[in-house]
Amino acid sequence: MRATFWAIVSASVLLAVALALRTGPGVAASEKKQARAESGIQKREPWTTSKVTGSPEPPDPYTMVKVFPGQKFLEALELAPIPGMKAWLVAERPGKVLWFDADPTKALPKVVLDVKHTVYGLAPHPAFQKNGHIFLTEVPEVAKETPEGTRLVRYTVNRETMTADPASAKLVVSWPNGGHNGGCLRFGPDGMLYVSTGDGSGIADSLLAGQDLGTVPGKILRIDVDRPDEGKGYSVPKDNPFRDTKGARPEIWCYGIRQSWKFSFDAATGDLWAGEIGQDLWESVLRVEKGGNYGWSVNEGSHPFRPERPKGPTPILKPVVEHNHSEFRSITGGFVYHGRKHPELKGAYIYGDYDTGRVWMLRYDRKAGQVTEHRELAKTRLRIVAWAQDADGEVYALNFIDGGIHELAPAAPTDTVVQSAFPKKLSETGIFADTARHIPARGVIPYSVNSELWSDGAAKERFIAVPGEGKIEFETVTYPQPAPGSVPGWRFPDGTVLVKTFALETEPGRKTRLETRLLVASRVGGTEEYGDQVWHGYTYIWNEAQTDAELAHIKGADKEYTVKTAAGAHARSWHFPSRAECTMCHTVTAKYALGVNTAQMNRDHDYGGVIANQLSTFEHIGMFDKKLPAPPEKLAKIADYKDASAPIDARARAYLHANCSHCHRKWGGGNAEFQLLSTLPLAELGIVGAKPQHGNFDLKDPHLLVPGDPERSMIHHRMTRLGLGRMPHIASGMVDEPAVKLVHDWIKGLK
Repeated sequence: MRATFWAIVSASVLLAVALALRTGPGVAASEKKQARAESGIQKREPWTTSKVTGSPEPPDPYTMVKVFPGQKFLEALELAPIPGMKAWLVAERPGKVLWFDADPTKALPKVVLDVKHTVYGLAPHPAFQKNGHIFLTEVPEVAKETPEGTRLVRYTVNRETMTADPASAKLVVSWPNGGHNGGCLRFGPDGMLYVSTGDGSGIADSLLAGQDLGTVPGKILRIDVDRPDEGKGYSVPKDNPFRDTKGARPEIWCYGIRQSWKFSFDAATGDLWAGEIGQDLWESVLRVEKGGNYGWSVNEGSHPFRPERPKGPTPILKPVVEHNHSEFRSITGGFVYHGRKHPELKGAYIYGDYDTGRVWMLRYDRKAGQVTEHRELAKTRLRIVAWAQDADGEVYALNFIDGGIHELAPAAPTDTVVQSAFPKKLSETGIFADTARHIPARGVIPYSVNSELWSDGAAKERFIAVPGEGKIEFETVTYPQPAPGSVPGWRFPDGTVLVKTFALETEPGRKTRLETRLLVASRVGGTEEYGDQVWHGYTYIWNEAQTDAELAHIKGADKEYTVKTAAGAHARSWHFPSRAECTMCHTVTAKYALGVNTAQMNRDHDYGGVIANQLSTFEHIGMFDKKLPAPPEKLAKIADYKDASAPIDARARAYLHANCSHCHRKWGGGNAEFQLLSTLPLAELGIVGAKPQHGNFDLKDPHLLVPGDPERSMIHHRMTRLGLGRMPHIASGMVDEPAVKLVHDWIKGLK
């Protein structure tokens, strides 16, 4: 293929491209004329054939529509109806409380109060028309470093002017400030104020608060603010479950809570429902019982987390439902619907997810103690940070990005057309000019990486498709921070598709394509910190004739192939990932695109006989939004662990980085407190001499890494396992023997 990559003007050139890129029997290196160049492509051609739009799933029955079209709030965290008024209160995180009329034609927000520091929660008193009381959970700047930095404060509002003097503040209760401050406030049907506190920790309940009844964090509290004890802002109700338990804080209503981000009471039954944000893998919906223990941090939901930790005095209760992090990643608890607009939802608990924007419902049978219905209602691009319910029982979602308020509405008929248009075959995606011969369409660029993920011995071909003249923002993705060793990622235009085809050698000299995976970028409004992109994964399974591939089921699939070798034929199973499984590795902390970043792409690529550095090529054809900050030789580059000429330390660290660090990094979701980033010194990974946190696997005195002793090093041992305890625990069912030897020899040589 010539450097003018898309100058395909004849069948002979098409054939040449096919030979260069096909997955079938390869062309010998001696047959290719290779030349070194500054750029492997001379001129960019736009990719204009994309058909990867919409979603392949059946249309959702609902959508979310904005209720107050012109309304905007700054980092709004709570929305609450004002008792006795057809009006709303909104709390903005920087410190303002505003009110506005429920009539959209009169809904002009007015400031009630500005405390000028962080606010997490808001609740007006049920008797607001009489006493004017509103309650805020807040973290004043001066209190952030103090032992009791999170505070529940009562303010008094002048009902005539609907303003409150900050000087009217009365401290009700406080608890330690930390990574999870809870903050949700709700008055129950009993008139008591319920308060979520969060575990006060950034990660893994480092304060061990969840199961400790002697401390306030990690709980939902129940207090009486109408009949305070002398000298206090509240009293403890006599029927609180741990009031008479020795050593327990009497305010506790339930415990084992990590971060209950929004809870509510069912207006019909009084049941308390909560959305519980998980850490590594699971988001939960809780039906909170008096004195209930919900497991954190012994469990995450119903799954073991730190089972060796001390447990509280009462049994651990299970969530009503759970979502793994492929569906939900930051649950926002909602309300039981009692409105008139959607009678089919009457009595259903409506809730959503901040990170994915998805809205779900469940229906619970109290007598049977089980869920009778559980399904998705809508997929949105909202960052659902709170739900609210008005006096008529209608529910509303608050979007953090712009403070917009939304409600459920039946999906438009046009949505069905959009859904059905999603390509069911790979040939319909517009990614390939000739699918059977694996020839990319104009504007679709092949690429390669320095350090591949292990995929059970499969060979891979990769392409990147950026729509039109879209530009890649070079190293602008930094969230979340602080995260030592996590380098910036690239930000891709809306509709970008990353393509990877997997093939197995099913007989000597013949490769069979198994699947082609697409990772599709969607840009959403807002800032990076609060989520400005969503990625969706799709798998296409190749047919036996190798002419096309069909979209796999949402839940994935498994298939057996016959592999012939000199020793005979044997069956080989292959797992095609579900759409949900894709998101378990392609996470926000790993900057989504695991292989398309500076360190992985900083290498030479064969553009059909022209050898050139990929970063230089991308810069030359205008793929980046700015010039590279330095020549490629001075930019980050991860080692190729298959390159025997490279230092063994660089190779082993590169392998662990590529295969493990998307989880094992700060905020990465790996259920262990260590990192495997190659960008950090070995001593800062937290693995040398560290005890395993999830069992010893019958090893004698193991540690995560024992320099000089691979047999006692859990990192090495986990790579040798299959089934329970295997690492990586998804996307692989075979041991990577060369990599096991590489890591073994690396550890053996460490001092």
